[in-house]
Amino acid sequence: MRDLSMRSLPMRNLIVAVLPLALSGCIARTAVDVVSLPVKAASSTVDVLTTSQSEADEKRGREIRKAEERAGKEARRAEKERRRQERDQSYPR
Repeated sequence: MRDLSMRSLPMRNLIVAVLPLALSGCIARTAVDVVSLPVKAASSTVDVLTTSQSEADEKRGREIRKAEERAGKEARRAEKERRRQERDQSYPR
C-alpha cells in the first residue's frame, strides 16, 4: 500500500505545481470578461438605439419606392376609370 502512494507522489507534486498556473489564466480571463461586459452592453445598446446613415438611406429609399408604387397604382386605376367613362359615353343608350 505504501508503495502505491510513493509512486503517485511525483504526479501529485506536478499537479500541485501546475494548478496555480492553470487557474491564473482562468482567473485573468474571467476578470477581463467581467471588466469588458459593461462596455459590450453599453455599445450594443447604443447600436440598437442609433440609426446609421446607411440605414436611414435604406429606410428613405423604401419609403420613396412605396410612395411611387402607390402613385403608379392610383394612376393606373384613374386611367382605367377614364377609359371606362369614355367607352360608356361613346355608346348610345
